Amino acid sequence: MTGTLYGIGVGPGDPELITLKAARLIEGATTIAYPTLAGGDSFARAIAADLIRPGTTEIRMDVPMTTARAPAQAAYDAGAAQIAEVLARGEDVVCLCEGDPFFYGSFMYLNARLVDRFAVEVIPGVTSLTACATRARQPLAARNERLTVLPGPLPEAELRARIEGAESVVIMKVGRHLPKIRGVIDALGLTDQATYVERATLPQEVVLPLADAPQTAPYFSIILLTKGADPWL
Repeated sequence: MTGTLYGIGVGPGDPELITLKAARLIEGATTIAYPTLAGGDSFARAIAADLIRPGTTEIRMDVPMTTARAPAQAAYDAGAAQIAEVLARGEDVVCLCEGDPFFYGSFMYLNARLVDRFAVEVIPGVTSLTACATRARQPLAARNERLTVLPGPLPEAELRARIEGAESVVIMKVGRHLPKIRGVIDALGLTDQATYVERATLPQEVVLPLADAPQTAPYFSIILLTKGADPWL
């Protein structure tokens, strides 16, 4: 018998948003795995820190911050190999993932490498998208409206085209792309309908009209955009 790999979404940052099922599995884990960025601390681990028992074995996956795919792929290959060794011994592994594992989540890369050989269970988490919407008190969609989710690194022309054809838009992974995104939204005359949110649910949270947003943004920032004078009536 082999162990089960649990991909657990720990939410956007506030530890109280971890689901009861996720908390139970983390508290009972003997081995946990999580990504770190360029040798730094793990945000996912920090969210769940109070639930991790002393003596738990920890597998760190150091994922480089680079646009090149090969270094990150190598990191997930190495992490999957370590996790596979534990699972092959019949022991379970709990893998922590910021937000939701299958919504821009790092766990999807481990799942792809291991699901054909081991049992995998995915525990959903609160997404940054929904957390930002609630913190900004801005509904994402109503009735038959469509919600479009766009990554900030998209080319400027594609961002503009997709925003023009959308009703309600969430732009993720803003970070260093903020000036480009702000320029596109301003050129479309939609700045007054856009809200900037960074580090939602954390003590450092910022929620502002896009017009008042800072000139630089962290990776954990999102822009919410709704068209129409009052689309929720």
